[in-house]
Amino acid sequence: MQKYYDNKNIQNARKLRHNMTLQERKLWYLYLRTYRPRIYRQRPVGKYILDFYCAKAGLAIEIDGGQHYDEADNKQYDSKRTKYLNNQCIRVIRIPNNQIMNNFNGVCEYIDKIINMSLGGEMNS
Repeated sequence: MQKYYDNKNIQNARKLRHNMTLQERKLWYLYLRTYRPRIYRQRPVGKYILDFYCAKAGLAIEIDGGQHYDEADNKQYDSKRTKYLNNQCIRVIRIPNNQIMNNFNGVCEYIDKIINMSLGGEMNS
């Protein structure tokens, strides 16, 4: 199912693709870029831009820096955003930056497990 997106976000998503964080870049180039089913980076959905999105699994993968956990405004924004995405039948998982840097293989296994569960175990990545 094609998700609605705000045309204003397309240009911003392109900029974000060219300016990924170190952690996003590592996860993309070392794992997600060749993952099947396909995963998109900096994908507009509604008024939001998702760090990574697997349409087939209905999964958003958000890579979060410390500010997402420390600041009340960010927590509230993330909660509102997650609720919106859940209402669009998109499950959201959040992965802290430090996990990508300190436990990369574990992060990859976690993503693979979630996608496999979402697809009813039909994948063998």
